Amino acid sequence: MSSTTAGILFLVSLVVALAAVHVPLGDYMYRVYTSDKHLGGERVIYRLIGADPKAEQTWGAYARSVLAFSAVSILFLFVLQLVQGRLPLHLNDPATPMTPALAWNTAVSFVTNTNWQAYSGESTQGHLVQMAGLAVQNFVSAAVGMAVAMAFVRGLARRNTGELGNFWVDLVRGCGRILLPLSVIGAIVLIAGGVIQNFALHDQVVSTIAGGSQVIPGGPVASQEVIKELGTNGGGFFNVNSAHPFENPTTWTNWIQIFLILVIAFSLPRTFGRMVGSKKQGYAIVAVMGVIATISWSLTLLFQLQAHGTVPTAVGSAMEGVEQRFGVADSAVFAASTTLTSTGAVNSFHDSYTSLGGMMTLFNMQLGEVAPGGVGSGLYGMLILAVITVFIAGLMVGRTPEYLGKKITPREIKLAATYFLITPLIVLTGTAVAMAMPGQRASMLNTGPHGLSEVLYAFTSAANNNGSAFAGITVNTEWYNTALGLAMVFGRFLPIIFALALAGSLARQGKTPESIGTLPTHRPQFVGMVAGVTLILVALTFLPMLALGPLAEGIH
Repeated sequence: MSSTTAGILFLVSLVVALAAVHVPLGDYMYRVYTSDKHLGGERVIYRLIGADPKAEQTWGAYARSVLAFSAVSILFLFVLQLVQGRLPLHLNDPATPMTPALAWNTAVSFVTNTNWQAYSGESTQGHLVQMAGLAVQNFVSAAVGMAVAMAFVRGLARRNTGELGNFWVDLVRGCGRILLPLSVIGAIVLIAGGVIQNFALHDQVVSTIAGGSQVIPGGPVASQEVIKELGTNGGGFFNVNSAHPFENPTTWTNWIQIFLILVIAFSLPRTFGRMVGSKKQGYAIVAVMGVIATISWSLTLLFQLQAHGTVPTAVGSAMEGVEQRFGVADSAVFAASTTLTSTGAVNSFHDSYTSLGGMMTLFNMQLGEVAPGGVGSGLYGMLILAVITVFIAGLMVGRTPEYLGKKITPREIKLAATYFLITPLIVLTGTAVAMAMPGQRASMLNTGPHGLSEVLYAFTSAANNNGSAFAGITVNTEWYNTALGLAMVFGRFLPIIFALALAGSLARQGKTPESIGTLPTHRPQFVGMVAGVTLILVALTFLPMLALGPLAEGIH
């Protein structure tokens, strides 16, 4: 069987599995977020944190809760890393000292669901920090994104109210009823596939065939690996992430990990459809995500299998930086999936991809990661793009645009446009500043277009809360730790604030009756319009930078 055929079969089986769980998982999440019942354990948590689960919040109160919870999380994780040498299960001799700048960057990274790592996990973080710090944030940062998505959907579904739900209820339910049960099942599957789960410190020395010795690292990997993918987090227990055999041993565990990356984000549109009372609207949104994802998967496979670019090739495809046990095709699907979402996990080195293959990983993130995007963030990002699309359609016919019975007035479109522009502004400004400073250019391993791509990738990954790295660039410096940390904070929380403000504005409206001039937003025509608007807006924003980076390298 050829690599192309195997890659297509791998991808088709993945799509079939995602389609099979779309309805049951989406319906389950709908019941979780709309239920009036609170479980016993949940009521205990509400009492401990002083939250009233029956009290609803306006968009402002909801946003303040998100920001307060995240600020406390950053502070806790920052301190935990700095004092880990005095705690149990720590590394006696970490290869990379945990400086305040690195601790800040890592704390912000995991709280914002970015999981950017400027260090080697197995030689820097002790087991306690990995479990009580990083893995916990893998759960709660994902739950925050899902909570904001539910608040946004309520803004579309509700009428004449300023209330969007209760952040603390949404957070607890997302963790306890969705992420935790699925993670337990997924961890068992990964352990069965060979992913390790133990408390062994890095003191296991074995004799090699050549007569030497080698230290074998251990740790609670499976429990962190599953939520890393399921919550679209991406931070690896080991430096090489999902390319490490202890994190991702076989071809079928590789398939499982890609499935985990995509499953919640591709099922949330069903939850959206149920909450707004129209399953067809949910199908339209997931169709847009599916169309863009299919284009990305196909092009990434094409560029990697045909090896158009500047990297060394073998057997007709780009094998540099690719694990033999996965191969080029499966690695390309993983790379596209992890950058289409906000996951950032890697099972191959994107720096070693062909020029155009590397460009696809960049472009996927520059889309705003909405196809399907991060858990929660992908849904509300795509819905805001739908709002922008109906506004553009309204301009074409000279009619006040409407979406799901809500008028898109100047206030709504200003909020939606600002949401869309924030991330490109952070990416392009950060890249420009870094390229203008000789000291920061010195961090690039390569010069010319590829060096620019390395810096552009770093800020694109940070601002879009992806966390994957192009490699080839040294970022464990005070400047990069600080600058990328700020990009993560602003790239996560400014869009959330504007999304919640837009949701609050929509929720206060009544219902606008449909008329003969109302644009149907559940038909293939609208699916094509949203996909087209998304691609065109991103191309207009980033094409000049792509032309100076991967495109210039590809035609060199």
